[in-house]
Amino acid sequence: MSCPICGKPAVPAYRPFCSRRCADIDLGRWLTESYRIPAESADEAEDRSTDETPPKAH
Repeated sequence: MSCPICGKPAVPAYRPFCSRRCADIDLGRWLTESYRIPAESADEAEDRSTDETPPKAH
């Protein structure tokens, strides 16, 4: 496995990173919110649900 930050081989003590430095860089990215998971806001979900038409009854 290679370090996700620099690509060097991972070291068991810092797995999945190669060093404390790369682990700290990754932590810093999480703390500054550089990594984000895309999500829709509650307003977007509500707008989408009101735009849908209910199915027709048989």
